[in-house]
Amino acid sequence: MNQRLDYLRQKSNKLSLSPGVYLMKDKTGKVIYVGKAKALKNRVTSYFHAVDSHNAKTKKLVDCIYDFDFIVTQSELDALVLECSLIKQYNPKYNILLKDDKGYNYIKITKEDYPRISYTLNCKDKNAEYLGPYTSGYTAKQAVEEVNRIFMLPSCHKVFPRDFGKERPCLNCHIKRCMGVCTGKISKEEYAAVIKSAKEYLNRGGKASIERLTEEMNEAAENLEFEKAAKLRDRIRAIEKVKDGQEIISGKTFDFDVVAAAVNAELASTAVICYRGGRITDKLNFFIGDEYEPQLMRSEFLAEYYGSRSQLIPKVIYIDEELDDRELIEEYLTGLAGHKVTVTVPKRGEGLSRVYLAKANASEYLSLKIGRTAKEINALEDLAKLLGLSKTPTIIESYDISNLGEDSKVGGMVVYRNGRPYKAGYRKFTIKSVSGQDDYACMQEVLSRRIQRYLDKDEGFAPLPDLILLDGGKGHVNAVKQVLEQFGVDIPLFGLVKDDKHRTRAIAAQGGEIQINANRKLFSLMTAIQDEVHRFSLSFQQQTHKKKTYELTLTRIKGIGEAKALALIKHFGTKQGLKEASADEIAKAAKISLEKANEVCEFIKENF
Repeated sequence: MNQRLDYLRQKSNKLSLSPGVYLMKDKTGKVIYVGKAKALKNRVTSYFHAVDSHNAKTKKLVDCIYDFDFIVTQSELDALVLECSLIKQYNPKYNILLKDDKGYNYIKITKEDYPRISYTLNCKDKNAEYLGPYTSGYTAKQAVEEVNRIFMLPSCHKVFPRDFGKERPCLNCHIKRCMGVCTGKISKEEYAAVIKSAKEYLNRGGKASIERLTEEMNEAAENLEFEKAAKLRDRIRAIEKVKDGQEIISGKTFDFDVVAAAVNAELASTAVICYRGGRITDKLNFFIGDEYEPQLMRSEFLAEYYGSRSQLIPKVIYIDEELDDRELIEEYLTGLAGHKVTVTVPKRGEGLSRVYLAKANASEYLSLKIGRTAKEINALEDLAKLLGLSKTPTIIESYDISNLGEDSKVGGMVVYRNGRPYKAGYRKFTIKSVSGQDDYACMQEVLSRRIQRYLDKDEGFAPLPDLILLDGGKGHVNAVKQVLEQFGVDIPLFGLVKDDKHRTRAIAAQGGEIQINANRKLFSLMTAIQDEVHRFSLSFQQQTHKKKTYELTLTRIKGIGEAKALALIKHFGTKQGLKEASADEIAKAAKISLEKANEVCEFIKENF
């Protein structure tokens, strides 16, 4: 807990309601966070009041704040512009600091009689023209391979015109993958026209190239230049063939970017896919550490990312989630770009499919970093959205009650961390205070004991989960909700409902049921959790029932009561363990005489 909270509260209460920028500082005076506010007092005081209600990332920031400064501005837009400037100046730890693991890549077009198009990592050759930079080496390499294939450009190491006619044309020429420049039959002017078309294709995409090549083909046909028209027709077909069925090609005629994020408790990953001229020209991935506020992450990312790329801002930016300050971000980006910029969340059609593609890229990139699959990451994010959670759940606890008669009532608790079972966190509960068959009361007892152990500082029950799932319906949820309210604990609580074939069907909330069948990843995760908690609690119930059975059998021996019988069961664990035990071992375990122990041995051999 920050020891200067009282001071910080008093200072923040004196702020005005003007828009502005605030700078959080640590003990050394170093700026660790820069933020903007529509009303400085409201925003800054929120950090220092109700600290326990903050998410883990904000708590971490607040614990490090020693003092703060502020700058009042004329408008919220001015505050956003100043915020971006100060972030670049101070590089604060708790702001989003865009980090990728890539250098820059270029497409090189040599300046010679017969230019070549290739991929390169630098642009130091003055006798060449460069397209780029691209942060995605894959995209640059793919574009080079594609353009060389479509326009049948040579990819060999021959030098033209020096090597004209010195060797027979290679296989690429025979299979129509190269126009055969080495034969000497392609003039410099004709080759230059092909390179011009190739550059246009790289810069403007397939749609513009097809339109211009079609005009040239029709003109050649009218002039009875049928051989030239046929070559142009083949290029058009090659472009169309590449375009068909490829996700990198878009049917939209305008330029746009797609931004999507994948979020985990420790990290977030953001993917930006750039479409220019109807095709992907670049893809960038960024890791974002845990020093960020989840609610502001996307807004801060857009402001920082495009703040250093003002000349590359398109007119339309598709994003995966709504922004609270979308209009402000649009106004800021419009000012940077010099043209109208629209930030929107597509709901259908091609725009939505492009968001899914960016989301998949972000998830795959994040999965490499945290050792989880993209499927697991997406399932947890989908769960958070479906249930209206404020953050993606990292720790999920699930509970089930299993009973067989009055003497074998137990509860099981399983834990999932980042979408996978965390067996070190599993816990077993023997029901102690409930008589009769009452699942609701049993569930209340289990949750009461679990939370009390946490409040008693039992490390085996820390921390509290981000989400609780009960094996049961609305009745179970309402019953356990009372327990959480009694302890003053605010944890999202839902049930897992099964159909008549004992398969997971829906998620139960206080207001009804939420269907999950349409989302395969989420359905699989919920089914796995419900099956696991049922398996775990049933296994414990069967073990308990066996012990009870052995215990009751042993009490038939004169002089062996429930306490001694239970001591023997606990000490030897299994029926086989009892059968193999010696009289001395039994005597020590039950604290009985050797004579009575021999009697117990004889009884076990006859009855077990």
